Amino acid sequence: MRAAQISFFTDPQAREPEQLLSDWPSLVDVADCACRAGVKVSVIQACPHSKHLQRDGVDYHFLPFGRGHSADGASNRFDELLQDLNPDVLHVHGLDFAQDVLSLAAAAPGVPIFLQDHASRPPRPWRRALWRRGFSAASGIAFCSLEQARPFAAAGLIAPQTTVYAIPESTSRFTPGDQEQARRSSGIFGDPLVLWVGHLDANKDPLTVLDGISKAARVLPHLQLYCCYGAAPLLRAVQRRIADEPLLNGRIHLMGRVPHGRVEQLMRAADLFVLGSHREGSGYSVIEALACGLPPVVTDIPSFRSLTGGGSAGALWPRGDAGALSDRLVSVAERPRAEIRAAARKRFESELSFDAVGRKLTMAYQDLLERRRIRRAPDRRRSDALTNHA
Repeated sequence: MRAAQISFFTDPQAREPEQLLSDWPSLVDVADCACRAGVKVSVIQACPHSKHLQRDGVDYHFLPFGRGHSADGASNRFDELLQDLNPDVLHVHGLDFAQDVLSLAAAAPGVPIFLQDHASRPPRPWRRALWRRGFSAASGIAFCSLEQARPFAAAGLIAPQTTVYAIPESTSRFTPGDQEQARRSSGIFGDPLVLWVGHLDANKDPLTVLDGISKAARVLPHLQLYCCYGAAPLLRAVQRRIADEPLLNGRIHLMGRVPHGRVEQLMRAADLFVLGSHREGSGYSVIEALACGLPPVVTDIPSFRSLTGGGSAGALWPRGDAGALSDRLVSVAERPRAEIRAAARKRFESELSFDAVGRKLTMAYQDLLERRRIRRAPDRRRSDALTNHA
C-alpha cells in the first residue's frame, strides 16, 4: 500500500527542509508509524524550498504548493509528483484546507482522501459552505477522540458517508528510565514531584492548577511542582499567585523553556504530570508523559480521556475545579508508585506507541480502500450487465 501524507501548512519562518524535520517531530513520527506498519509512505510538505530527502524508509518531498504559494508552475509540480507517486491513499494533515482538499480531489480523482484533525475548530457559519465541500471530498476523518467529531457533525460539516476514526495525532520517542538517576542528573526533588509541561495561558489554566496544588499541599507537605513552558501570557499572574499564597512559596519552580531532551529527563524524574487544559486537539505532552511511564492527572476533556483510557492511566478531573484536582493528586500520590508508572507505560505501548498508531493508521487506510472497492462494485456490475446485454 502506498500513502502520501500531505501538509498544506507552510512554515511562517520559511525554515530549510532539514530543519523542519528536526523542529516538527510529528511530521516524521506519523510517517514512521505508517512506514513501520508496512506502508510505503511519501510525505509532501508545502515549503518555499524544493528538496527531496529520504529518512528511514520514508521519502520527504518539500516544494511550494497550495494556497500559500502562487508561483507559476507550483500546482503543476505538485500534480506531477502525485502522478509519479501514484498513492493508494491521500492523508492530509489538518482540517483547515478545504480549498486545497478540493484541488487535491480534482488532481487525484478516485483516490481516497483521509483528513486528520490537529486541534481545528468548526468555522464561522459564513465559512461552513466551503468547509462542507472540502469535507465531502474526504472519505474519512480522524480525531484523537470520536467525541471531537461532534461539533463538526452538529455544524453539518461531516457527510453521512464519511467515516470517522479515533487515532492519536502522533506518538513519542521518549522512554522510561531510572527515576532516581533522573532526579540526580536533573537536580529536582519532591514527594510527590509533580511536573507541568505546557504554555502558561488561559486554555492550560495554570491558576486553577496552582489552587489545586495549594490545597493538595495541606495533605502532601513535601509536594513540589516544576513548570516547563514556552509562551507565557499569564506569567505575571502566576508569579503573583505564588507570591501571595504561603503554601506555594518555595514549592513552585518556574523553569521556562527547556530543551526537548531535558523534558524527557524531567518526566523520568517526576511522580505525576499535571495540566489544566480546557481544550486540546490531542496533547503531545500527555503522550510524552505516558511514554515515560509518568501518570497524568489531567482535565476530563475528550482528548485526555482518550489518551489516558478514561483515566485508567493516571486520573481525570473536571476543568476549572481546583478542589477536584487536589483530590485526584492526593489519591494518585497515595497509590504504589511502581504500579501507576507501569500502568502509564502500558497504556502508551498498547494505544500510543509507534506500533499502535501505525496499526490504527494502516487499518484506516485499508478500510477506506475496502469501502471504495465496495462502492465501485455495483458500478462494475452494471457496466458488465450493459456490455453483456449489448
